[in-house]
Formats: sequence, C-alpha cells, structure tokens
Amino acid sequence: MFALVDCNNFYASCERVFRPDLEGRPIVVLSNNDGCVIARSKEAKQLGIPMGAPFYQYRDQLYKQRIAVFSSNYALYGDMSKRVMHLLAGFVPDQEIYSIDECFLQLAGYPAPEALVRQMQQQVKRQTGIPVSIGIGSTKTLAKLANHIAKQFPDTQGIFSFSHCPSLGIHSYLSRLPVGEVWGIGFRMQRKLEALGIHTALDLKLADPEAMRRKFSIVIERIVRELNGEMCIELEDVADPKKQIMSTRSFSQSLSDLPGLQAAISYHVRHATKKLRQQHSLAHGLVVMIRTNRFRAEAGAYYVSSTQHFDLPTDDPIQITQYAMRTLAAAYRPEFAYHKAGVILFCLQPKISRQPDLFTDQNPKKEALFQTVDQINQRFGCDTLKTAFEAGKTHWKMRQHLRSPRYTTSWEELYEVA
Repeated sequence: MFALVDCNNFYASCERVFRPDLEGRPIVVLSNNDGCVIARSKEAKQLGIPMGAPFYQYRDQLYKQRIAVFSSNYALYGDMSKRVMHLLAGFVPDQEIYSIDECFLQLAGYPAPEALVRQMQQQVKRQTGIPVSIGIGSTKTLAKLANHIAKQFPDTQGIFSFSHCPSLGIHSYLSRLPVGEVWGIGFRMQRKLEALGIHTALDLKLADPEAMRRKFSIVIERIVRELNGEMCIELEDVADPKKQIMSTRSFSQSLSDLPGLQAAISYHVRHATKKLRQQHSLAHGLVVMIRTNRFRAEAGAYYVSSTQHFDLPTDDPIQITQYAMRTLAAAYRPEFAYHKAGVILFCLQPKISRQPDLFTDQNPKKEALFQTVDQINQRFGCDTLKTAFEAGKTHWKMRQHLRSPRYTTSWEELYEVA
C-alpha cells in the first residue's frame, strides 16, 4: 500500500502562506531572470495563463487581470519543502522524497490508511499552510494516478484511494485519464502508444505486458503490471548518489569582463562542491561552460565547454576553484558578451573509497574548515562565506525584481507581525 503526497501548486502556495491577502487571487511564479511562467495557482490556470508563457509577452495581461507575479524564491520553497517532508516522516517511517513537492509513503500494516492520510493532510495544512493532495494505491503507479484523480475531482476533498474501489470503478476513472498522465509515459511514448490505439490509462492497463516489453521495453511492461496491481517499483528510502553534479545559470545582463565571469564560475563551483560533500563523494574532473546569447548573436556566437581532469579525486572547493579559473582563462575571449556560465563535476566516486597518496597533502584541518564553512552558510545564509573571486561582484547574478522575502531562511527578511 503506497501513498503519494503532492503539494498543490507548490510554488504559488508557498507565496500565499505569508500573504493571506492573496487567498483566492491568481498567482504566477517566474523562472530565473524573470523569463517565463513556471508555476501557476489554480486561479491563474482558470484564467488561461499557459505554463512557460514568456513574461514580456504576457506582462500587460497578467497585471490587467490582477494576477500576483513573483520571481522564483528557491530559498523559501526549499525550506517549506523540508518542513512538509519532515512532518510527513513523523507519521510513517518509510518515505521516498520524489521531488521538491512530492513524496511516496509506505502504508502497509496500517489498519486505516484513509484516516491516517486525512490526518496528514490536516496536519500539514495547519502547521505549514501548504495544501496537499494524496493518492493511495497498491503500487506506486496507481498511487500516482490516484493523486491525479484527487486533484481533478473536487468531491474527493484532495484524497482518493484505489484500495477499496471496485474494479468497475477503477476502470471508470482510468478510462477518463489520457495515457500521457500515467507515471513514466513521456510525450514521445504517448504518441507511439496512441498509434497502437492505446489512448487512455485503461487501454494501457488492459494491454498484454509481455507484448509491451517486446514492442518497447521492460520499463513499459512494469508500468502495465503496476496498473494491474502488481508491485514492480519499490520504495527507495535513500536516493542513489548522483553520477555528476551541475550548477549553471543565465546572467541578468551580458558580461564581457573576465572578473565577472570568474565570480560566476566561483559561485557555481562553491554550490556544486557543497552538493558533492553532502553526498560524501569526490570528483575526478570538472567542466567549465560559457556561452553567448544565441538569440542575440550580433557580435557572433561563441560556446565553449572545457574539461579539466584532476590529478586525484577531490571535494576541496579551493582546489577545484583553482582548476576552474585556469580552465576559464584558457576559454575566455574578450570580444564576446557572455549570457550564461556553469560547471559540471563528473566521474564521482564515494569518498570512503579514496586511496591515500604518499605525496598528496592530507591536512585534516582542511576538512574541518570546509565543514565549518558549510555550517555557517547553512545557519546564516548560503552566501555568508564565499571565495574572494565573488567579493563585490554581483552584476552577473539573476534578475529577481519581484522576489518575495526569504521569510524562513534570512534574519533580515523574517516575517514581521505588526
């Protein structure tokens, strides 16, 4: 028995938590540099604002319809996500965090799962202000579909379970869901299935699983079996370590000067190495990427992706920054205006498997230093301590003119009660 808990319109809901005056008012959240719409409240969807709508094209329409517009506030969203997941973990021990706003829960052995998830829903809303929808099924695929039904049909009050639903009832619901709504069926696979006459989730459920494997892959076979109540995808208590870590972002304005690019690359190295240490891994190499704006290439387009292999695998942010600066200097061309930069750490290995080297500095104080820096940035803000390359150079950072305060993660932006 699985439950999928999904926060409703998560980014928009986070903005509404600290702004009760926005209750019932349409909300949209913009992407990096306020480029396009990446999240919409229910009210904004009803007004016909499409996902991915370019902000500059829809600006007048948004303000004319009194839609509240926000820049992305990832510090707030990440912290609110942790609070929701922590509350849910207090109800059941087996949890798989699937995304920033979704998690699977294992409900096997609980005598009244519907009552339990109703209590979860109420507790999360009361303690965080975030509304959630919950789907229950005997497999993760059915739980995902049940969650979709809970969102689509208001009479479910945000909770739907397949566990006590008769076969005819299940078929009735699945017949109304396009096959593209099934977890794991992407756009291209949807087109292929529709060409075979499989248009709904019910059509896929009634398909022969072995024939689906021969026609497509074992992944599709597992999806068919899961739709029929046969568990093929287990709960993952711990996510597998990433094989590579990327940090990249567009600039609010184009850059031509090397110090500005150095500040951006140093920032990305710092964030990538933080994730590297969090999963207790080491990197064997680094990729530094810089590119011009492909839509504004009056002075010519330029894109470079330079790879640097390390002498020994490392998680040392100072050492990796030095590698990155040398790589950037070799790739930099002063005649271009750059629009985006980033780094990739690749060939990651578990830190515990590192073999000591006789001629390498193994100073234990360095490890203590990095842990202290991480703890300070965790407590006082992610940019409290940073490298000298970043000092005083902020013109490369994202455009966030419409960002709400970081109510829960910044002392200077705490919510004030009059």
